[in-house]
Amino acid sequence: MELPFRIGSGYDSHRFVPGRRLVLCGQVIEHSAGLLGHSDADAPVHALIDAILGALAMGDIGRLFPDSDPSFKDAESMALLRNVMSRIRDWQIGNADLTIITEMPKLAPFMDAMRQNLADALQTDIQNISIKAKTAEKLGPVGAGEALEAYAAVLMVRKEK
Repeated sequence: MELPFRIGSGYDSHRFVPGRRLVLCGQVIEHSAGLLGHSDADAPVHALIDAILGALAMGDIGRLFPDSDPSFKDAESMALLRNVMSRIRDWQIGNADLTIITEMPKLAPFMDAMRQNLADALQTDIQNISIKAKTAEKLGPVGAGEALEAYAAVLMVRKEK
């Protein structure tokens, strides 16, 4: 029996490095370092993509957009998210809940823009998108300001035909 909804979760982390811009949920954020990655390293979007793909048993971001493929070098993660959404015509987002863990920068001033960016890419209302920012309380590489982690959970709802 196929249910009219599915739940998925995703995770990603990237190390901070100087000389790269910081992009989170499609929003460029002024900071002394950006995230290291093959693409723009937008960790929250990567976690969200994995949550969507996981909910629909479609693998993960590495399968669709491998870092061994030079065509994805410096790719905008929001474009990858829109690509994923174009593949799932029978499903829509019920809601998405993201948690970003970083010591710096403070993300509160960017939350509304980040939520709107995701809502636009997911073709849903901003009220269906939640983003929370947390610190690691100085524990581990994230707490030392060396890295950022992101978690995502989604509810996917089958579209009515």
